[in-house]
Amino acid sequence: MHDPVTAPDHPVTAPDHPRTASAHPLAGLGWTDGRAAAFAPLAASGLLPGRIVRMDRGSCEVLLVDPETGGPAVRRAATRPVMTADTAHNPCTGDWVAYDPAARPAPALATVLPRTTAIIRKGAHKRSEGQVLAANVDTVLIAVSLAAEPDPGRIERLLALAWESGAEPLIVLTKSDLVHDGDFVRADVESIAPGVTVLTVSAGTGAGMDALRARATGSCALIGQSGAGKSTLTNALTGTAAMTVQQVRSVDEKGRHTTTVRELVPIPGGGAVIDTPGLRGVGLFGGEGIDQAFADISAIAADCRYADCSHRTEPRCAVRAALADGTLPERRWESYLKLQRENDWIAARTDARLRAERARHRKNLTKAARSHPRP
Repeated sequence: MHDPVTAPDHPVTAPDHPRTASAHPLAGLGWTDGRAAAFAPLAASGLLPGRIVRMDRGSCEVLLVDPETGGPAVRRAATRPVMTADTAHNPCTGDWVAYDPAARPAPALATVLPRTTAIIRKGAHKRSEGQVLAANVDTVLIAVSLAAEPDPGRIERLLALAWESGAEPLIVLTKSDLVHDGDFVRADVESIAPGVTVLTVSAGTGAGMDALRARATGSCALIGQSGAGKSTLTNALTGTAAMTVQQVRSVDEKGRHTTTVRELVPIPGGGAVIDTPGLRGVGLFGGEGIDQAFADISAIAADCRYADCSHRTEPRCAVRAALADGTLPERRWESYLKLQRENDWIAARTDARLRAERARHRKNLTKAARSHPRP
């Protein structure tokens, strides 16, 4: 168990006077009037609202309001009561939860509150389940190191992942102090990120950090490869040394997976940053994000003669015309097709898994009925 954390600069009333959400000590982390109203029946049952700041095996750390002191505190809770076979809906860092201090043998989570956003990737195995990286974030900060040549395909994949979450993506080109052509790289990245802000920053020198702080309001999640500078950005945004930082390998500019868990760190004055471990593989778990990440292709396809154009042999195909005159780069088109194929595969596997689960459920019901015949 942790000692109580320092209270944010929000007004605190006496314990016997109910707070409004705007005056709640966790308001800076996103606790709203709507969430408070929805939580009222749970509060009447003795449960406490809180936000998961760290997940561990079998338990988590929850930031909540201590009933005795009226200030925020971090408490550990067992997660087993809310774990399910559907990994995409299991608790994760950033979730708002109902904390049961009276649970036995130890305090535990009673329920996970509905999410506003969720970053979900395909699990790092061959099955079709999703893995939640962070929940209830307003902005997804995609960290890309300028110390190595950015990979357009990976950036597009991360953008699709961010758009799919329901949050707003923001690309952060880090370590600008190590290169002299940062502005040129930014222009290249902007060309594959329609409608997305791209910032060039250096956490070491402070260059560009004011612009990032102005955009990184509310709750943010940092995603990207190891060595992209996510932990350094977290420390710079929060004004702390909460995350351990290690040097990348000079041979290939890859990091050493310093961050091994997803952890939420409050920002002084309001907001929070969720630092996540480096992503080696980024399997998508949904298709809407692809359409938003490739909005330029959707706009071109809208001019095709046929609404169901396959962009192969149909006459007056706007996509084929754009490829022919160079308006649409062949590399970007191939990247789009690759992500669409992956998404179709995931959708098929997910449908098959759901059908199998329903079949097993019906089989279990039938067995139960046979073993307990009606009188």
